[in-house]
Amino acid sequence: MTAELSAASGPKGISMTIYAQHANRGKTQILATYEGEAGVVAATVTSLGDPALTAPIVDALNQISALATVPVSVHDRRERPGGYYPAKHLAALTDRTARAELLNGAHSLWYEYACLELHQALADLDTALAAVPEPVRIAVEAELETEARQLREALDEFSEDTPLPEHQDRRRWDFEAPFVTPDGRTDDVLSSATREQLDHIERGLTAQERERAVADLRVIGMAYAQCSGEAEARIHHDYGEGIFAEPYDSDGLFVSIDVPKPGGEGNTSWTIEVGLWEPDDPDEEELSSATGATIRRCVLPTAPGVDELVAFLNRIADQPDVLAKWAETPIGQALAGTDFVVTQGREE
Repeated sequence: MTAELSAASGPKGISMTIYAQHANRGKTQILATYEGEAGVVAATVTSLGDPALTAPIVDALNQISALATVPVSVHDRRERPGGYYPAKHLAALTDRTARAELLNGAHSLWYEYACLELHQALADLDTALAAVPEPVRIAVEAELETEARQLREALDEFSEDTPLPEHQDRRRWDFEAPFVTPDGRTDDVLSSATREQLDHIERGLTAQERERAVADLRVIGMAYAQCSGEAEARIHHDYGEGIFAEPYDSDGLFVSIDVPKPGGEGNTSWTIEVGLWEPDDPDEEELSSATGATIRRCVLPTAPGVDELVAFLNRIADQPDVLAKWAETPIGQALAGTDFVVTQGREE
């Protein structure tokens, strides 16, 4: 089976639907496992002859199921006891025209982040389905329709407190026990830690400031999703939104891309920094701890575009030695191959 399951981070409990692949009589089945009225059910969605085509479909379905389910299964704790997150994103599972709405709105940093990732997961599924026969695509789309319908029915029952008729194929759902998240990109998005960090960033913002923060988050999230994995990049939320990239064999050099701090405190502009890990004890023979020091800093006059950041990160992946060149860029000049002008630097 693909995607080992983990309940170590984020929401956990009764699984809505978990997808896996299983070899059977020379073919590879896609299984949907969920809790039904009579216990755990494993139903066959479809099957393919090539397991290499099955894996990306299974991965995308797991991401979609988690991203669709968790936001409607946890309380909105942003100084609103008892508040709930919207369910507007469920329409995108079955209606392509509704996908654009996943990139609109400014309900909250965490919810819009989840919608952004759902948009990407649906695009990943489209890519995976483009390589399979038509009957397989139809079966997978029917599974998404079932998932969305069953979840809407459960939400209606929950909100209106009106029990629905029991039927054999019904998928059970419990508020605050929505999903066991698969290992992968959704672990970070849906974890309680990420939600708390984003809620903290959002605290005290005006509606206009929150809208700007969501727009910046979308740029960072889309750039991170589209850049090459070889860039060794990861998204961070600890002190604000950004991307940290440290390619293999970079001799201790790294790059940090950071969005403005919402609310006017701290950094008020997009920044790109080239940094260097410096040992806390220079006399140690084997490095045990180090602190990052900024070597070059670019304060951007306007927000960068997604394509611009993707090209920047992919350049790091393709040419990791470019970081050493960037670290020597004089103030007032652009980092080689980019339009990012160095505004501050540390002279050795």
